[in-house]
Amino acid sequence: MKIIIDIYGGDNAPLAPLKGAEMAVKELGVEIIAVGNEAEMKEICKKENISTEGFTFVDAPLVMPVCAEPTSALKEYKESSLVKGLSLLAEGEGDAYVGAGSTGAIVVAATLIVKRIKGIKRAALASVLPGLEKDYMLLDLGANVECRSEMLNQFGMMGSVYMQSVEGVKNPTVGLINIGVEESKGTELQKEAFALMQKADYNFIGNVEVRDVPAGACDVAVADGWTGNIVLKTIEGLGKGFGKMLKGMLMKNSLTKISALILKDGIRNFKDKMDSTKRGGAPLLGIAKPVIKAHGNSNPVAFKNAVNQAKIFVETDINGTISAAIAKAKEEKEA
Repeated sequence: MKIIIDIYGGDNAPLAPLKGAEMAVKELGVEIIAVGNEAEMKEICKKENISTEGFTFVDAPLVMPVCAEPTSALKEYKESSLVKGLSLLAEGEGDAYVGAGSTGAIVVAATLIVKRIKGIKRAALASVLPGLEKDYMLLDLGANVECRSEMLNQFGMMGSVYMQSVEGVKNPTVGLINIGVEESKGTELQKEAFALMQKADYNFIGNVEVRDVPAGACDVAVADGWTGNIVLKTIEGLGKGFGKMLKGMLMKNSLTKISALILKDGIRNFKDKMDSTKRGGAPLLGIAKPVIKAHGNSNPVAFKNAVNQAKIFVETDINGTISAAIAKAKEEKEA
C-alpha cells in the first residue's frame, strides 16, 4: 500500500513528517510517497540518519502558506507539496493522502482535485474523540460553515459507516447536536435535518445536547461546521484547563506530591487517553479517495499514526460502503 505524505505541511515540517514516514514503513509495512523539495528532503534524511527504504520522492518545490486563501492558492501553488500530493492521489499514484497543511486548502483541493464520492453533497471533516466511557465521532469540524439539512443527514450516514468499519461499533447511535433534545428545538436547519435523519437507515436517536456527548449520549455527533468547530475547541480548551488545574493541585505541597505518586498510574492513563497523537488526524469523509488531515503540530508519532489511520481507511473500504449507502438511499427515494 502506498501512502502519499505532504512532507512540508504542518508546524514541524519537514523533519517530523520524514521521521513519521520512516516509522510508518518500519512498523506498518507501507510504502511512502514523500512530496516536497526533493533535494532538501534527501539532505535532511542523510543528516538525521533517516532511512529512506520504502520511500519514493516526488519533487514539489513550493510550500503553500497556511494563511493563503484556499481557492486562489490552488492556482498560484500548483507546484506545492499539498496540491501535488492530492494530484498524485487523484491520478492513482497512491492509495491515500496524509497532510498537516491548511485545513481549508486541503478541503478545497481535495474537493476540486480528487472530487467527492458520487452523490455526496459536501465532504465533512471528522474526528474520533475520547469520552468518559467510550470514544465518539464529531463531525463536521469546520469544512462546511454553512450546511443544508441533506448534508447533515449524509454526515450522519458517513460517521456511522466510519465508526462501524474502523472502530468496530455495532449499529452506532447517531445524534444531532442541538440546544435541547425535543424534536421542536433548534433552527429550521436542525428541524429539517431531524426529519430527514429520522427516516434514514442508520441508528438515529434524535437530538443531543453538547454536555451529554462526552458522557456517551451517542457514537456519532452531527453538527454543521460552525457548531462542530466551536464544540471541538471548547472540549480541547476544557481538557487543557482541567489538566493544568489538576497539576496545580497535585504539585501544591509535599503532601499533595505524595498523593500524585499514589495516583501516577491513573494520571498516566488519563494523559494517554487525551493524547491527540494516538489518532494522528481527522478523516475527510466524502472524498472519493482517502484523505487524512493530520494535526498542524503533529510530531513523528502523530504522523505515523495518521498513516496508520489512512491504511485502515483503505483496508476497510469505507468509501465503498458510503457509495453503497448513497445508492441504496437513491433507490428508496425513487421507489
